[in-house]
Amino acid sequence: MGNGNVFIQREVIFIQKKKGQLLRWIFVIALIAVIVYTFRDSAGPILRELLQTPAWVVAGISAAAVCYHLAEGWITRSFARVYQPDFTYAAGVESAFYCSFYRVATLGSGAGVAAVYYFNEKGIAPSKGTGMYMMEYVVHKLSLALFSILFFLLDFSFMRQHFSEYLVYLVGGYVLTLLVAAGLILSCCSKKLHKGVLWLAARFNRRGRLDEKIAKLQEQCQILEGATADFMKNKRLLIASVGKNLLKFACYYGIPYLILHRETELSLIHVWAVTSVAIMLAAVMPAPAGIGSSEFMFTAMYTVLTDTAEAGSAALLYRFATFVLPFLIGSVVVVAGRFKKRRIT
Repeated sequence: MGNGNVFIQREVIFIQKKKGQLLRWIFVIALIAVIVYTFRDSAGPILRELLQTPAWVVAGISAAAVCYHLAEGWITRSFARVYQPDFTYAAGVESAFYCSFYRVATLGSGAGVAAVYYFNEKGIAPSKGTGMYMMEYVVHKLSLALFSILFFLLDFSFMRQHFSEYLVYLVGGYVLTLLVAAGLILSCCSKKLHKGVLWLAARFNRRGRLDEKIAKLQEQCQILEGATADFMKNKRLLIASVGKNLLKFACYYGIPYLILHRETELSLIHVWAVTSVAIMLAAVMPAPAGIGSSEFMFTAMYTVLTDTAEAGSAALLYRFATFVLPFLIGSVVVVAGRFKKRRIT
């Protein structure tokens, strides 16, 4: 009887292991399907461009993309340690690539959810993780505007010479960026806005069917206000994060210099000014994850400075460095995390 029970237990363990392996392979296959679907149209042109580009240029733009995420991880660690002192730099970098995967895989809609989920796995409650992610994103947007304004002014004569007809759009882009950042801050910390939302919800709750959901919403608003206040009071953290963001943007927005400096006389200052303006304008255009809008604005602005073919080639390489490569590295991070979690459980 005892031997029979041992045999059954072994069979159960064996079946569970096989089931776990099957689920892991299903996840990997689904992941590959997502990659194929996401880059079904651009994979060929990007691959051809990579094969025609000197290896040192590909290595350089790849290194710049990795450095961007290293800086992003540094920023995330600084914010996360407000709630979780044990949050490591490695976890910050991992979260940066983790979010890059979901940002592209979901066309931008899943990056925030993925970040909050990751923070929760590291011991930061979803309510606090949401406030933390929102504040990190607000600082990101404000830093982008600051970086763009700074290099626009430093390179004003060049920008006026080549983009004077776009000045109205540039000013509009700055205004919209600041409005988006202000809206995000208000959505996090404005008690009046939260009261207005709760009042509106109560107007649709005449029969009391939404009592539980409204109570939960009120609790989340209070927690979000508290979480945002934690960061708003920490001026040193916010100022340091702006500096880290500027360093982060210097990595990404310097990529076109590596690609185009052989064919053009563009300096690094020129490239920082033009690329930051293009990405800032793309960020306020209605396109998923900024993918289509980023390419459009990038190509449109660099076509002014070089021929259309060169600008198109640079746009493909920039897309590889800022979307494809982080997505691929992020997919490895996601798969490794799933396998690790399966081993632990």
